[in-house]
Amino acid sequence: MSTVGIGIIGVGVISDTYLENLSAFPDVEVLIVGDLLVDRAQAQAEKYGVPAFGSAEDVLAHPGVGLVINLTIPAVHVEVSRAAIAAGKHVWTEKPLGLDREGAAELLREADAAGLRVGSAPDTLLGPGFQAARRAIENGVIGRPLFAQTAFQTQGPDLWHPSPAFLFAKGAGPLLDMGPYYFSALVSLLGPVDRIAAVGSKAREEREIHTGPNAGTTFPVEVPSTIQIVTAFEQGAQAQSLLSFDSALERHGIVEIHGTEGTIVIPDPNQFVGRIAYVKPLGVIRDGMSFEQEWIEIEHEDVKIGRGLGALDMVRAIAEGRPHVASGELGYHVLDILLSAQESAATGQTVVVESTVAPVPLLPEGFDPFAATL
Repeated sequence: MSTVGIGIIGVGVISDTYLENLSAFPDVEVLIVGDLLVDRAQAQAEKYGVPAFGSAEDVLAHPGVGLVINLTIPAVHVEVSRAAIAAGKHVWTEKPLGLDREGAAELLREADAAGLRVGSAPDTLLGPGFQAARRAIENGVIGRPLFAQTAFQTQGPDLWHPSPAFLFAKGAGPLLDMGPYYFSALVSLLGPVDRIAAVGSKAREEREIHTGPNAGTTFPVEVPSTIQIVTAFEQGAQAQSLLSFDSALERHGIVEIHGTEGTIVIPDPNQFVGRIAYVKPLGVIRDGMSFEQEWIEIEHEDVKIGRGLGALDMVRAIAEGRPHVASGELGYHVLDILLSAQESAATGQTVVVESTVAPVPLLPEGFDPFAATL
């Protein structure tokens, strides 16, 4: 039995959940964490018992690291991921894969030429909730999927994040920050996207920080803080999606798939578990009154799993010679979708999505993150 060494670059807020979860998986071991602020890397290493810390360069040079997890800011995702590939490491990156098509495509080409793999968040697709929902759809509980509705509405991360400006800057906003969760889920369920149309708006040009040492200061809003999207998929299905940082109503994780034989509500794509239920259409409506519909629950495993599951799947997939679920190719297609939506909102035109992606695999039956397999 052996473990695969992991190095983490970037120890911001999201690194806590990665470090907590990766330490529970027996097939991997975090050997080093690195950051621009080395003292911050040291603090995380000491907090989670990681044996080494340093800079990004120290992580890339570590001889025991086989997989680099890139938790840097989106603006440097491609730069850091390409450096990891150049250092001979597989790479898992937080979403989005990059901020432009050219850089992300070059990253995938370099990885392929080097015989290395790229994985991209979100890995919520691997959670037991989403996996069970997808299997139910593939088993025909709603017949042939026809259309989907998704929604994410919040007042904005400026209410809780101590440094939220980057979430309203170019390369972020609700589209590129939250969109990867919803569109990764839709592509996994409905296949690749063919074309897309969108409209966007800003509630205001400046936002105020509400928590932390910079509370009371303002920052500019560079991108639409609300965007609505209509999507057409290659296989004929459609979807409408709302992503907003401007909503007084907090409503997260709305994903409904409507088919020829029913409708299924699946878990929040930003979570790893959640309720799954479906309803069948009414057979008869009498006297202008419909019968109350019965929701049928789909029971599934409720295991506490979080970020890092995608990296574990990559490690096992490499060893087993199978595709990993949250691939760089999926990440690229989702990025292409989101950039196409951004372009549509800016121009008022429907945009054809040039990329495509192979069917997204399911996890192997019986996949247990807490049982050693290597």
